[in-house]
Amino acid sequence: MTEASKLNFQFADADETIATVLEEDSAMCDAQDPSTVADDNTSADYYFDSYSHFGIHEEMLKDVVRTKTYQNVIYKNKFLFKDKIVLDVGAGTGILSLFCAKAGAKHVYAIECSQMADMAQEIVKANGFSNVITVLKGKVEEIDLPVPQVDIIISEWMGYFLLYENMLNTVLYARDKWLVSNGIVLPDNATLHLTAIEDSEYKEDKIEFWKNVYGFDMSCIRKQSMMEPLVDTVDQNQIVTNCQLLKTMNISKMTSGDASFTAPFKLVAERDDYIHALVAYFDVSFSVCHKMTGFSTGPRSKNTHWKQTVLYLEDVLTICQGESVAGTMTVTQNKKNPRDVDITLKYSLNGRRCNVSRTQEYKMR
Repeated sequence: MTEASKLNFQFADADETIATVLEEDSAMCDAQDPSTVADDNTSADYYFDSYSHFGIHEEMLKDVVRTKTYQNVIYKNKFLFKDKIVLDVGAGTGILSLFCAKAGAKHVYAIECSQMADMAQEIVKANGFSNVITVLKGKVEEIDLPVPQVDIIISEWMGYFLLYENMLNTVLYARDKWLVSNGIVLPDNATLHLTAIEDSEYKEDKIEFWKNVYGFDMSCIRKQSMMEPLVDTVDQNQIVTNCQLLKTMNISKMTSGDASFTAPFKLVAERDDYIHALVAYFDVSFSVCHKMTGFSTGPRSKNTHWKQTVLYLEDVLTICQGESVAGTMTVTQNKKNPRDVDITLKYSLNGRRCNVSRTQEYKMR
């Protein structure tokens, strides 16, 4: 973990049993009847529908780092929630709403746009919280809350590479529309980080494979595979350089435009090795708690369902200890589908055994 992100993170015991109700990474739109789906559906449409199935919620609930951190934040800081009005943005099956209700919230409004909202309503009733939790089915941008303001907004909005699926903008919309002036957003801080790895075996298997497929040149597919970041778990022993903070986001104060940015980086080699890819990951924190709490999705931390995001380089960089790969990373929403992310990576290495300068484009779809 970098100096910039040294928080007193409290990690949940992986052996503890979490609630058996199902929740999600937060879905933001109604699923459509398959019979009515047009052929020109975008990936955003499929994103909406994907959160209607219980499987995705099961995966995230079983991510104990994620779910137990939220539970600890709520249960160990009941003074924040007692007699407060809470808005759960992208409630899924309502696990965060249930945590808040059990912690003493006066009322919780759980907004969920997928068909899972119907299940959330049943779950709330089955657990005896119908008088405390109101499930509202629809888009945050189109919902009329029964109250003019809320004291707390809680959401698990983070996607792969932190920003994939672009649910952050929905949280910011809710914040600007309903949160009281001294209100709380949970989590309230997020950071994006970058490092570099040696990964020759996997790159050969997944990328270079297309150069010669049973004697045939399929390099056109290789070009496409290079442009798609890989979401996978990275072995910490593969890390060749330091880890650098790329971007800090204060969810309580930032604007939606802040999620698009260009950030410089300088990754210094900690040993003589080869670099095949850069790796991005994120941390989140809850700074308003009595004791700073949060979690990291980095390769040196406990595994989460977010894993890490791997961006393979066209070049194999031969780097010596103390040398650095420097450049910039530009992150923007895709113009056609704002839930997708476009990444432009500019990097260079001027070393004793390798001199490279290149720009690469990546698209998270």
